[in-house]
Amino acid sequence: MPSADASLTPQVHWAQRHHQLYLRVELSDVQDPDITITDNVLHFKAQGHGAKGDNVYEFQIEFLAPVDPKPAYKMTQRQLNITVMKKESQWWERLTKQEKRPLFLAPDFDRWLDESDAEMELKAKEEERVNKISIENRIPKDPFRHLKRGYLFMYNLVQFLGYSWIFVNMTVRLFMLGKDSFFDTFHTMADMMYFCQTLSLIEIVNTLIGLVRAPFMPVILQVFGRNFVLLIVLGGVEEMQSKAVVFFIFYIWSMVEIFRYPFYMLSCLDIEWKILTWIRYSIWMPLYPLGILAEAVSIIQAIPIFSSTGRFSFMLPYPLNITIPFSLFLQFYLVFLFLGPFVNFRYLYKQRKRHLGPKKRKMH
Repeated sequence: MPSADASLTPQVHWAQRHHQLYLRVELSDVQDPDITITDNVLHFKAQGHGAKGDNVYEFQIEFLAPVDPKPAYKMTQRQLNITVMKKESQWWERLTKQEKRPLFLAPDFDRWLDESDAEMELKAKEEERVNKISIENRIPKDPFRHLKRGYLFMYNLVQFLGYSWIFVNMTVRLFMLGKDSFFDTFHTMADMMYFCQTLSLIEIVNTLIGLVRAPFMPVILQVFGRNFVLLIVLGGVEEMQSKAVVFFIFYIWSMVEIFRYPFYMLSCLDIEWKILTWIRYSIWMPLYPLGILAEAVSIIQAIPIFSSTGRFSFMLPYPLNITIPFSLFLQFYLVFLFLGPFVNFRYLYKQRKRHLGPKKRKMH
């Protein structure tokens, strides 16, 4: 065992580029590294497993020329890598100010380049940067970019205000009237819901003309699906408009949209609010299945009503002369209601994974 005053020094390998210095410290299982640069001297001290076993190791390096005082480091199970930025881009003849190389220092042949090779690497990177800028400059800038963003911001703002009005009013009525508020939801909220859902047809147009990057099928399934339930199933026969299920359909729809539209509003301004992003890509998991269930209940309740009234039924022309009841179509739609959403769920799951997936670990 070394004496209390003895200092253990790890093996350190180094390499350089015109802008950077790389140091590889041969210590495994490093704990609590203390790495600082003061007066152009790198001070290193850490607990780790090296040539002398598990001990505290330390060293100092006074650099040949000025460096940035904030080194970056990254630990692995087998070693610790330190990156130091040079103050000026130049090739050093050696690493240390002292001419004689310290015994613990050795070249890192895995990263070693001589000056001519490094200059070729630097030149290649510069050419890559110039080519990238050239390609970006060749891409025509959209003169209507700000106008498009302004239009999308206003659309999302209007929808947010509309659904917020529905959600707040339904919540207040629920607290004031209790269950009685279930049965007149359509008569008090339908006008605003008609406005919002009809306006949502714009989302299909936005997707078709490329104003919004979104797959066409999930957009059209949601927009037409909701409008079918609202305009035909609920709005088509008066008997459906006093059903309690209307409350749950409207409440779930508005609850989803009061988070979705603000997310898109902020996106138009290149602003991301993390909690809103998480809610936007998570709230669909409980609410979309509940919404589908509520819509299915409304269709099941509507089938006998459409059968008895003959509403929207039609007759095939001569010689068939067969009447096709609209309730038959509703039965087919009921099957589709449980199969179609898997397209939306798959898309939303991919979106959630892309926005909320694990991030790559950064260097310290």
